[in-house]
Amino acid sequence: MEYPLVSTAWLEANLFDNNLILFDASMEQVLGKEPIVYSQFVAIPRAQKLDIEKVFCDLTSSLSHTMPTAEQFNQAIAELGVNSDSTVVIYDNQGIYSSPRAWWMFKTMGFERVFVLDGGLPQWLAEERMTVDSYHPNETEAPGDFCAEEQPGLVCNLHHVLTRFDAENVLVLDARGEARFNGNSSEPRANVRSGHIPGAINIPFVQVLDGHKLKEVEALRELFGPLDEPVCERIFSCGSGITACILILAAVAAGYDNTVLYDGSWAEWGSNPQMPVSTAQNTDS
Repeated sequence: MEYPLVSTAWLEANLFDNNLILFDASMEQVLGKEPIVYSQFVAIPRAQKLDIEKVFCDLTSSLSHTMPTAEQFNQAIAELGVNSDSTVVIYDNQGIYSSPRAWWMFKTMGFERVFVLDGGLPQWLAEERMTVDSYHPNETEAPGDFCAEEQPGLVCNLHHVLTRFDAENVLVLDARGEARFNGNSSEPRANVRSGHIPGAINIPFVQVLDGHKLKEVEALRELFGPLDEPVCERIFSCGSGITACILILAAVAAGYDNTVLYDGSWAEWGSNPQMPVSTAQNTDS
C-alpha cells in the first residue's frame, strides 16, 4: 500500500479538484483519550458527513460499530458521489481517531485511492485554514459509480482469531490503554471482562501519535519493533474495532503489510466466557 495520509497543505491545494471527495468521519463517542469538545460546529469546506456509528455499519449486528457488508456499504455510499476514479480524503475532529476506521472500511471494500488527513480538523484549525459552519450539500445529479467488493484478509472474526492467536507466525496487537489491557481497570461496556487476548502485544494508540498527527515513519518503525518478526499475519484489536485502525494506519505508514482488523475486538472476546483471557497478574484465565 502507498503512504496512507495526506497533509493539510496538500488538501488545501487540492480541495476544489472535481475528483476529490472529502468526508468527516467524526464520532459522537470518544474513548481512550480526552475528547476535544467544540463550542460550535465547524467543518472543512466541501466535507460531507460519513456516519460510521449509525449508517456505515452493520446495524443488524449485536456488536457496536461492526463493519458493513458490501451491500450495506453500497446502499450508504450511493448518493455521496464516489466514483471508481475519485480520490477520497477522510478526517475527524479529534485529529486521528475515527478517520482511520473509515479509511480501512474503504480499503476492505476494494477502494484504493483513499487517504487520512494527517492531524485532522484540529491541525487544520491550528493552521488557520478556511472553515465552514455546515456540511457540503450533495449536489451530484447521479449516484457515484463505485461498487464495493469485500476484499479477503483485511478483516477477521472471533473464530479466525481463536484459531490463530497462539500460532508462532501470528501477532496480535491491542490498541487499548495499558490499564485496560492489563486488567487493572474495568471495561466501559457492560458484561465485558478485563484483560487481553493471551499473547497479545499492547501498543496504546496514543503512542503512534505526535500531537494531532501521526508520528514520523522512523519513530513508528522503532515503536513497532515486534512487527519486524517473520510473521504471516498481524491482527489488530482494541475495544470495538475503532482505535485498532489507528494502529493499522500507523503500521501501513511504517511499511508493514499483512495487517488484519479483528472487528469484534475486546467487546466480543471479553464478553464470551469461553474465550481465554490474560491479565498482568495471570497468564491465562
